[in-house]
Amino acid sequence: MKFIKQDLLTLLIGLFLFASCKNPTSVGLDVDPNSAIQGTLVSDQPVSSQTVQEPDVNTANLLRYPLGYMTDPVFGKTEASVAMTVYPSELSIDFGTSSILDSAVLVLDLGTQFYGDTTSSRYSIDVYQLANTITKYKSSDVQAHNTALLGNFNSKIYPNTPIKVTEIVTGAKDTLRTLPAQLRIPLNKAFIQSSILSLATTSTSSNLKFADIFKGLYAEVNKTSSTGTGGIAFLDFSTTNSYLQLVYRKTNASNGIDTLSKKFPITNSTIGQIVTANIKHDYTGTPVKTQLDNPATQYTVTYLQAVAGLKTKISFPNLKNFTSVYGKALINKAELVVDLSAGSYAYPFNAPQRLSLYRWDIAQQPVNVPDHDQPATNYAGDRRALSDAVFGGYYDALKNRYVFNVTSYVQDLIDSKKLDYGTFIAPTSLNEFEVTPSASSAARAVIGSFGNTTNRLKLNIYYTKIN
Repeated sequence: MKFIKQDLLTLLIGLFLFASCKNPTSVGLDVDPNSAIQGTLVSDQPVSSQTVQEPDVNTANLLRYPLGYMTDPVFGKTEASVAMTVYPSELSIDFGTSSILDSAVLVLDLGTQFYGDTTSSRYSIDVYQLANTITKYKSSDVQAHNTALLGNFNSKIYPNTPIKVTEIVTGAKDTLRTLPAQLRIPLNKAFIQSSILSLATTSTSSNLKFADIFKGLYAEVNKTSSTGTGGIAFLDFSTTNSYLQLVYRKTNASNGIDTLSKKFPITNSTIGQIVTANIKHDYTGTPVKTQLDNPATQYTVTYLQAVAGLKTKISFPNLKNFTSVYGKALINKAELVVDLSAGSYAYPFNAPQRLSLYRWDIAQQPVNVPDHDQPATNYAGDRRALSDAVFGGYYDALKNRYVFNVTSYVQDLIDSKKLDYGTFIAPTSLNEFEVTPSASSAARAVIGSFGNTTNRLKLNIYYTKIN
């Protein structure tokens, strides 16, 4: 008899839960029976969305630096160039009075990321001398450079292929080494001979003095000589793996000839040394331009683009009336589901591995939503903050979507503890969650809006009504 009563009670509870669902047939999340959230599901909450162009970003201290040129039928043309301060590897270098340069090579470490075509596109990268030392750092700032071409790289780019390089060893046999992927661009020997090897020792007595004389180097893609869809490489200047290498011959004390190698490191980790990027987007004739020109129109898709490109601004217009419609509620779980638009993420325009979700504060400064407001140095964060894995935003390749856990944020908006001054979705790097425009990744995405019938932007809320 005891078991019959328990079975009857279980049946009644189940019927109550099914009867309480406000919209059981609407489009929502697939619920895992092992982690089902009890309570009423509201899956028809409107989410408005709008494509917004990113503002400038400071590029003086990026994790990775973009270099490349890419054409996209939806997002138009993207171009990124790099300006680099060059420092000597040691101060007061004595090259001697009769040293002869054998080679000068600009070595750029490809790092770990590349976005675009590595199969058929050829990249023509030109190198010039900067006309001035670097004093401007924004992504829109164009660094002036001299017109004389110093070097050119013209080849496919293989970001994951190690390269074999012969290393000059003074007084010993040269060594063949295998190094991570890099771009190696031979520079004009006559220019380097006169600009560096012929300098007096006093010219390298300090880093700033040498930089004031040599200015630096500038690399950009030659659009007319490049072929194919193209792509954006990301250069690593956090170590000394990017450098200008000089190999030269010098008379030694016994009137013999030594072959020597000097590396001039290019890194943003040295105080005073600067690397910056200039980023250009041309949306002419694209659906992106149409949306940017008509911000008041609600479209069925919106656009996301890294390299300081595009983000989507979203809002939840009905949450302020949630209590009056459903009563005072405890939010058990709220999930924002971001679907990719069908057919918009094929190679070479692969879907971003991760998206960021953040909000504006009252001063329109980007801050984390409560669910991702994690503690940091001298900052307590929000005690309700979730781990990265639980908060979400990672690409689900099986369902071509992203899911964010925004339970605390939705609760705060419903209770008016926070006001929605602006909430944003944007691409971010897989390993770094950024609430500022990302210039360290280049992925893009076309996402569905709330009005899209097949690839929908959805806010699903599970709540319990309380007195």
